[in-house]
Amino acid sequence: MKLLTIGEILWDVFDDFETLGGAPLNFSVTAQRLGNQVKLITGVGKDLRGQRAVDSMNALHLPIDFVQVLPGADTGTARVTVDDSGNASFLIKRPAAFDYVQIDDQSLLAIAAMDPEWLYFGTLAQFNPPTEQIVGEILRHFRSIKCFYDVNLRDNHWNLALVQRLSNLASVLKLNADEAETLFHLTHPSGEFSLERFCQHWARTYNLTTICITLGAKGCAVFEGNVLQYFRGLKVEVVDTVGAGDAFAAAFLHGRELNWPMERTASFANALGALVASRSGATPDWTTAECWCFLETNGPSESNSTLGSDARQY
Repeated sequence: MKLLTIGEILWDVFDDFETLGGAPLNFSVTAQRLGNQVKLITGVGKDLRGQRAVDSMNALHLPIDFVQVLPGADTGTARVTVDDSGNASFLIKRPAAFDYVQIDDQSLLAIAAMDPEWLYFGTLAQFNPPTEQIVGEILRHFRSIKCFYDVNLRDNHWNLALVQRLSNLASVLKLNADEAETLFHLTHPSGEFSLERFCQHWARTYNLTTICITLGAKGCAVFEGNVLQYFRGLKVEVVDTVGAGDAFAAAFLHGRELNWPMERTASFANALGALVASRSGATPDWTTAECWCFLETNGPSESNSTLGSDARQY
């Protein structure tokens, strides 16, 4: 599978260390490790963090063809706070270098040479109107590209109209249960929420093929063909959930494109998300063989794992 991704690259800053992150970067690293061809459109500053970001991408074997180094702009950062359940919250400094990315004829020619099948994007970077316009321009030039929209709502970096516009571009949409409930109440102020009601409305309104909802410890729910199915999660001791949802998203799309049965696809994605949550940082080391072994050894849990039933961050 050939994937073009666009959005933020930033450093997740914890109390005593920082790691390279940003949902598009995390997704790209996972998709690449799974054997797909991935290129990320993003920007870094001409600063120490920017150089370290490029060096890290090289070390991760992630192509830097579309990484723009932008003098006068700071490389993105997100201050991360992790609660007792391992859930992370983020304080993101804007504008950052990824907000100043541009696309030109040369970039479009390079994208054409790549011939991507999918375009991945989230909400945070598209909250900056010029970045949303780049997504639109790519889709106008390459009409056969399918879109995977990973919602990832961050406080003060989204609005309903933007989410609706991006949903309208997508074939596959991924979000967590809290985000689904938030969007449902914004569009149905007096309605009673359920995942099924949300999915039926959102899929019908935006002509979505698939909606995937992560449920933390409980696994995930997948809405396809007007049917909502639930797939149990795996039990892990959580270090932090940073990057777990991004790993899940990449694994889910990977399995879907290989035409795996949905149970296999969702179980593999749940396993990889759990494996990442059990380790520190957004892109810890893992292998596909290790993920399958982890799934076979642990299997879907019959009850909530140590993540806790309220752990919906990924």
